[in-house]
Amino acid sequence: MIPLPVLERARDELLDWKSGMSVMEVSHRGKDFVACAAHAEAALRQVLAIPDGYVVLFLQGGASGQFDAVPMNLSAPGDTVDFFNTGQWSKKAVAASKRQGLHVNVIVDEAASSYTTVPDPGSFAVHPEAKYLHYTPNETIGGVEFGYIPESGAVPLVADFSSTILSRPVDVSKYGVIYAGAQKNMGPAGLAVVIVREDLLGRARPTTPAIWEWKGMAEADSMLNTPPTFSIYLLGLILDWIAETGGLAATAERNQAKSAALYAAIDGSPFYANPVAANARSWMNIPFTIQADNAEELEKEFVAQADAAGLTNLKGHRSVGGMRASIYNAMPLAGVEALIDFMQDFERKNG
Repeated sequence: MIPLPVLERARDELLDWKSGMSVMEVSHRGKDFVACAAHAEAALRQVLAIPDGYVVLFLQGGASGQFDAVPMNLSAPGDTVDFFNTGQWSKKAVAASKRQGLHVNVIVDEAASSYTTVPDPGSFAVHPEAKYLHYTPNETIGGVEFGYIPESGAVPLVADFSSTILSRPVDVSKYGVIYAGAQKNMGPAGLAVVIVREDLLGRARPTTPAIWEWKGMAEADSMLNTPPTFSIYLLGLILDWIAETGGLAATAERNQAKSAALYAAIDGSPFYANPVAANARSWMNIPFTIQADNAEELEKEFVAQADAAGLTNLKGHRSVGGMRASIYNAMPLAGVEALIDFMQDFERKNG
């Protein structure tokens, strides 16, 4: 979901943002859009409390593009990199680094739990020669989330924050690189936000495509090529909305309340189950299954009836099945309560 006040403002400005034109019609190098992009960056720095010494990039290719851009910018073929593998998106990032000719050490692999756990703090050893340690703070598909920031010592910590960015405060100073696709809490698909510590710039391989080479993009204010203008505009509006509704501290309180209510409904029922370890449960993505001999049939019926009731996008990912509720920032508590009511009614009729 995109916040309703943001959609309403975008609607009102769609035909006349500046000088009788939509934001989608103006030049990305004109003063109006340059100011729009500068506002989005400044708002992101303020909301996320990004410290000095970091650059903010607005890029294309989504987070998947950064799976390749990270190794291109931070390593050379044959270098060693460390990874945590906690689910589907971690696996994709691992595969991309292997394609880039790196020696990939998967120092944490949660396969034994079917990717329903995260490692305990301090239970892993980072190779001191590694060019970076990569992890995924929130695995969208499996609903697995880290409750802490891994310690990586002098090795830069790189994180795919696509599914959790802007959901709560985060200590950006602990990271070398944060990257995220916009399409969860930052707006529509088409934009990738990359936050890079300045000392990590200028290390890219000569073959790195210009649109993914961080130093060049930073020097060009992310405008070496035409940026995703509408996505940047909407990001700025969403950041204003977050600031107006109490910032990330208040956002975190709302998100925690929503997820706690849904987990309580699942845990309090013999009909539903969540497979994720209690200390690794996501605030953003909550998978659940039905506990019955005819579970697969009932789950299909659950999704169909929920959709008819206006509760959409509840089908679980094809790789894990069941159902999954993604309750990003703009989902109100009332939406979660409506889902809980539906779940309880479905259980009464089918349990």
